[in-house]
Amino acid sequence: MKTLFKSMGYLLLIMFFANIQSIAVASVTENYFTINGIVKDSDTKKILQYVTVSIPGSSTTTISNVEGEFSLKVKTALNAKEIEISHVGYLSSRIPISNDQQAKTYFLHPNAYVLKEVVVIPGFARSLVEQAVSKIENNYSPASNMFNSFYRETVQKGKRYIQVSEAVLNLYKEPYSKGIDRDRVRIFKGRKLVSQKAKDTLAVKLMGGPYMAVLLDVVKNRDILLDKEMISSYDYTMEESVNLDNRPQYVIGFRPAVVLPYALYFGKYYIDKQSLAFTRIEFSLDLRDREKAISQILIKKPTGLRFKPLDVNFLVTYKVQNGISYMNYMRTESQFTCDWKRRLFKSKYTVLSEVVATERDDAPAESIPYKESFKYDQTFSDKVSSFTDEDFWGGYNIIAPTESLMDGVKKLKKQYK
Repeated sequence: MKTLFKSMGYLLLIMFFANIQSIAVASVTENYFTINGIVKDSDTKKILQYVTVSIPGSSTTTISNVEGEFSLKVKTALNAKEIEISHVGYLSSRIPISNDQQAKTYFLHPNAYVLKEVVVIPGFARSLVEQAVSKIENNYSPASNMFNSFYRETVQKGKRYIQVSEAVLNLYKEPYSKGIDRDRVRIFKGRKLVSQKAKDTLAVKLMGGPYMAVLLDVVKNRDILLDKEMISSYDYTMEESVNLDNRPQYVIGFRPAVVLPYALYFGKYYIDKQSLAFTRIEFSLDLRDREKAISQILIKKPTGLRFKPLDVNFLVTYKVQNGISYMNYMRTESQFTCDWKRRLFKSKYTVLSEVVATERDDAPAESIPYKESFKYDQTFSDKVSSFTDEDFWGGYNIIAPTESLMDGVKKLKKQYK
């Protein structure tokens, strides 16, 4: 049995420059238009983070950022008439596309769906998880698929960005009846900025890069949480149900039930009441035994460096199209401190990695050749010169940058002048 960290990546303590492997430079030739907006709660007017925005009947999609903002590029060939906005706990909304391309505010209405009375018996929550696992091959893609995906990784020291990496990925996934051994990632194009300040040369990279698009697919990579051994290692509780895509969801909390030689997780499963498909999985590394957690995260460090994890969180979501669930969005967020012995101050770091599947090819997919694929033990890097191109992404969908990120990029750029 492999834990997520052991199977997924490594911790890099010294940053360095390297070229991205296997970049195929190309451009988007199809015409497209862009829909910009911000998503808010209709009652409280608060912004909504990580909202899915898509074109109904197509695989074109994106995610709103932490400020609720999104930018969706739509091919004119789709002849799209409306967009669909969906988020957990809210009624999905379809909104006509107007000719006015100005950014708009879109409101979602809360819907705390209440299940009919359920008699909770011992083992009921666990039984639902086991039933959902047994239906994976029915609920998820039975064919190979090729996705276009956008990947972003940022490292902050305090509130200051010291690294920004982005890429468009080609992601090949075999049917969910198979494992992840032949699922592959290829970097199509990417760019990176790294702080040039000497005091920023000590930094951390967790969950090793674009390969997270393969390894963090919890429904397919069942070693993490959903194989028989792992299911029996947790206690389960029924929590208040919610709506997602206008469909009621069971919400099942889970916590470690046993003590193992490695750290486990705690979190929530969101399971569609009708199909019993996993739609959303939130989980965090259990840090109660800090030594176990550190041994699971940290591969090596300079002598005299003290490393302390504060939070390690994950989010995986799936989106249904024509009755079949596909990977939609993945996020890892880690916070930790590093300090040197006999030094007064310590530094707090935040590492955030995101990947969103922006488009899917429904035609029979051919695998990415192994020699072109990004390997789990490789370092994701790119030369900073590409950040000078203002239209670097062309017609590819990306996660809209926040104000703080744009400000951070500007500051990093100045270091190269």
